[in-house]
Amino acid sequence: MRRSRLAKIVATVGPATAAPERLRALYLSGADTFRLNFSHGSPDDHARVYDSIRNLERDFGTPIGVLQDLQGPKIRIGAVEGGKLDLRAGEKVRFVLDGATGGTQSIPLPHPEIFAAARPGQTLLVDDGRVRLRVESPGDGQIIATVLVGGAIRDRKGVNLPGSLLAISPLTKKDRGDLAFGLALGVDWVALSFVQKPSDLLEARGLIGERAGLIAKIETPMALDRIDDIILLSDGIMVARGDLGVEIPPEEVPGRQKELIRACRLTGKPVIVATQMLESMVAAPTATRAEASDVATAIYDGADAVMLSAESASGAYPIEAVVMMDKVIRSTERHHLYRSLVQASQADEEMSPPHAVAAAGADLAVTLNAKAIIGFTASGTTAARIARKRPPVPVLALTPDEKVARRMCLLWGVHSIVSDDPATDEEMAQIAAAVACNEGYLEAGDLMIVVSGVPFGQIGATNNVRIVTC
Repeated sequence: MRRSRLAKIVATVGPATAAPERLRALYLSGADTFRLNFSHGSPDDHARVYDSIRNLERDFGTPIGVLQDLQGPKIRIGAVEGGKLDLRAGEKVRFVLDGATGGTQSIPLPHPEIFAAARPGQTLLVDDGRVRLRVESPGDGQIIATVLVGGAIRDRKGVNLPGSLLAISPLTKKDRGDLAFGLALGVDWVALSFVQKPSDLLEARGLIGERAGLIAKIETPMALDRIDDIILLSDGIMVARGDLGVEIPPEEVPGRQKELIRACRLTGKPVIVATQMLESMVAAPTATRAEASDVATAIYDGADAVMLSAESASGAYPIEAVVMMDKVIRSTERHHLYRSLVQASQADEEMSPPHAVAAAGADLAVTLNAKAIIGFTASGTTAARIARKRPPVPVLALTPDEKVARRMCLLWGVHSIVSDDPATDEEMAQIAAAVACNEGYLEAGDLMIVVSGVPFGQIGATNNVRIVTC
């Protein structure tokens, strides 16, 4: 399945698209990786979807990525009288650690980490910031707060304490069970919610090992403060703009998005831009101009992938949403300013021989007007190093490992193929030429650049560039 674009699409599967025929339609419309959101659905639901995706993979003979998104800790108020409580600006309310159904004088908030972290003058947000309060006097199992922006709050609505490092693990008991289940299924990526600090990733890595790639969801300002270390310890990043836009002012989100994309491009790790990209298509058959511009901005910045959430999971027009995202990406990548804008945001080269060799291969392809770059890779690293240059040439990544091929479905511009490792330099050239021609990227006489590591099969050893004629 050859895509006529470079950036990838991640589509969330839900009630609107879980049936096998709907998954097939999503894939044919442009989905490269499927997201299983473990905040919803039963294990059996996810297992059926996973099996359907693998059936698709066999039908089309091409790798398809599966991303498991863990729910993470959810900080919510408890039950309130009548299921709804109207708060007015200026009034004082009391949150209590222990309590059943409450009113303004005893709103249950069964999360001791909030009480431990709250300080006078801090902002407390309820229901994604729709209701805003100022902490006046925390302590002794209660928080007195003044309502700044009033509104209705309902049972179990979420609570945020922006700027506070909460003493809470990103892996709940539910997450641990879901993670074990997902790894047993064979998911290719695991997205970790509520990452606050680098050590959060170490806990998850200890459970995952090398069985799946680890994606850190950036949702808090604390994560932004330690972003270099978080990127170093992860295999990829998701810019989770929904929660991030609650924790930091919305006007700061676009700049932070650009910073995160650039930081990931520097290290050669995939970055996904997520949340509300085509939100109106949950209920409408077409996107707004602002949404099309939002998707295009992520593509101009050089993001590896853009993601659909409710649009493809529970919306009325999931297939149309993928088609629209595909159209926006392709139109953006064909625009005459695209190449210059992507190159303008290119991060500096990492000072290491493997990165320099991969970059040289990408530059050679441009200089010689090669039709493709072939990367032989055991772990996907060589392909990622080539892709970080964002070359205007297709990148074919050949690996003997099916799971590595599936993970590379997230990498910008990379078409992954399962292929035997070559034993010699000459065999490498023969395999590269045969695969490139069979996949329709080259014709007889076309030039290609082959990048690999020698000895073959050694992880991380990108040290060889060769010019080959098909």
